This record gives sequence, C-alpha cells and structure tokens, in this order.
Amino acid sequence: MQTSALVPHARLPRTYHDRHVLTSTVDAFGTAHWLLTSRAPEPGGDRPPYDALVVSVREDGGVEVTELSALRARFPHLDRLPDGGFVVASARARRADADGSQVQVFDALGRETWSFTVGDAIEHLLADPSGALWVGHFDENPAGIRRWSATGELQWQSGDVPGTGWIMDCYALNVSDSVVWACPYTDFPLLEIRPGRPVRVRANTVRGAKAVAVHAGRVAFLGGYGEEQDRIAYGELTDTTVEPAGAAVLTRPDGAPLGRRRVVARAARIHVQEEPFTEWAVLDLSG
Repeated sequence: MQTSALVPHARLPRTYHDRHVLTSTVDAFGTAHWLLTSRAPEPGGDRPPYDALVVSVREDGGVEVTELSALRARFPHLDRLPDGGFVVASARARRADADGSQVQVFDALGRETWSFTVGDAIEHLLADPSGALWVGHFDENPAGIRRWSATGELQWQSGDVPGTGWIMDCYALNVSDSVVWACPYTDFPLLEIRPGRPVRVRANTVRGAKAVAVHAGRVAFLGGYGEEQDRIAYGELTDTTVEPAGAAVLTRPDGAPLGRRRVVARAARIHVQEEPFTEWAVLDLSG
C-alpha cells in the first residue's frame, strides 16, 4: 500500500519541554495549544485544584502564554474560544461535579468566568468559530453528540438520528466553521450536521476511524481496528453514500511509522500529535 506523510504544523517551544503536557489540541483557526503543569499528576485519587500554563503557537510561529488558576480536571480536554479565552473540561463527570464544575471557562486573562457540567465520558470537546462547544461521548455515556453554549446552555443534541439510530459512541468528530462531521459506532455512517437542518446521513464502509476530514466532496478517514490504525481511507461523497477511493498508510513527516498519538480534525485537516506530545503534524485534504 502506498504511504502518505504528514507535514509539520506546530512545535512547543523548547523552553517549556521540562513541563508536563496534560493535553494539547489545535483550534478552529489552526493555532496549537498545550496545557502544561510543573509535574505529572499523582496516580490514583482525586486531584486538588492546580495551576497550569497554556502555550499557544500560531501557524505563523507566534507564541502566546496564558496562566490558568484552580483547574479541577484530572483528565482534561482543552480548546480556545474565539474571544481568546479557554475551555477546560474533565473527561469524566464525578458525583462531585453535580454542582456544575466539570467544565471551566476562562477569559483571555485566565480568569474563570463560568462552570457547568455536560455529562460523563467525553471523547471529544471542540469549539467552533462562533464559540459553541461540540461534545461527543464514548460508550460509557451514550448521549451522542451535543452542542453547548460557552455558558452551559444546551443548544442541540443528536438524539435518535433518522437513518442511523441512537449514537452509542462518537468515534470521530470534526468541527469547523459551518459544518460538523461525525463517524459514530456502530455502523459508522458519515454524519453531516448543520445547525437548523436535519442531519444528513451517508452510508460508509470504513470501520473504526478515529478522525475524519472533508473537502470539496472528498473525505479521508484515519484509523481503524487492529493493523489499520495508521490507515487513511479516502472516499468521494454522493448524496447518500461515501464511495471508496483508495487508501494509504499515514507516516511521520520523515516517513517513519507512527507511534502512540492524539488526533484532532478540523475541516480539511487531520492533526496528529505523537508522544512526547510536543509537536503537531497535519494531513491536509485541500493541499
């Protein structure tokens, strides 16, 4: 099978390599963000509130640093809001989070402004360019996909999608400016979600993808089961289906095999970050 190499996207400045990377992401505008602490959390048990640093690296190489105080998320998701603030959410909602402390919203100066709860078992939390938060859950909470305001108002939920049924596990989620794409378990249809319109469902034969990118009628799925974790499966969109259009093995920029990684999908791009999680690389369908 042919290979497809990632392209370097953003790198954490070496000044911060002595810090522990709690999580990292790429926002809707292409800027990479790292949530850093002075040391790794202790294994087991609850973690008390802690301080952290967000280091943001723009596509032009510019760097911004924001201090956040009194974070509570033990297994955090991170994203930036269009006003320059940040959202940090714990993947697991404990009983203690019933008071609305699972999701914390910070302003551009790093001050907490809101907190609320969106439910247990967060697989994806991605902000769109308007500042809305799209949350997809894994199978320990089959809540499907939901859209929240940055102040905790539930604005939309997938529910029982005609043509695919209840979403048990949101394997892949892509949030961009005007459309959200998802590929959920168990039949892995490609869902096209546009606020104010019915969800569009396309039948798809690719199973187990962890990320999806779409551009100009073309689609790329990253991942699968077993030996297919590095597979890129390409397709062409019709009104009702995704038609297979070839496959490749995704590699590092230098052509070496990928290791353990995070993935974030935005519009035409799939961003990939390997351990030790200090660099992001990208596959761009529009390039």
